[in-house]
Amino acid sequence: MVGTATSSPGVLRAGRPAGLSWRGGRKAPDRGFSAKRKALMEITAIYPGTFDPITNGHVDLVMRAARMFDEVVIAIAASPGKEPLFGLDERIALAETATADIVGTRVTGFEGLLVDYARQIGARIIVRGLRAVSDFEYEFQLASMNRRLDSSVETVFLTPAENHTFISASLVKEIAKLNGDVSEFVHPGVYAALRRKLG
Repeated sequence: MVGTATSSPGVLRAGRPAGLSWRGGRKAPDRGFSAKRKALMEITAIYPGTFDPITNGHVDLVMRAARMFDEVVIAIAASPGKEPLFGLDERIALAETATADIVGTRVTGFEGLLVDYARQIGARIIVRGLRAVSDFEYEFQLASMNRRLDSSVETVFLTPAENHTFISASLVKEIAKLNGDVSEFVHPGVYAALRRKLG
């Protein structure tokens, strides 16, 4: 019977909604219930990528995502097949440096399927960046496959600020290899690491 003392826990009990108590004839929220409900509603998002190296465009997306979600995990893929310039530990350290001032973020490395790692850390949202229309077809394909692999994880697309739309890690590396100045495209710590790595 709904609304009686014999109702199932968490539904209704003794004629009033679960999680509410009576104080002076008025309904007052149960603090314990509210805390549990808040914990359940907290959303962790995962922002995956190779980040070889992390650029100001990446950081801009992290800042935007951090305003939307309770926690943003910057997940750096090992990606040995791509033969990255920086090793995984180096890329993690550079990302931590570049995002140190952004509240609600942390950096981790991972291997294997993204949806498996998202499930492992309790992330329900995958954040992906779209710099131009040309990115959409590939990103749409990835999002569709991830949804097929795990329908509980959603993909959210974010666009960077206009002054970052042309920045990519591959372009930054190419310019740096030719002794071009990329200091305006990356964090100072990342710039220094590029100079040390490329000479």
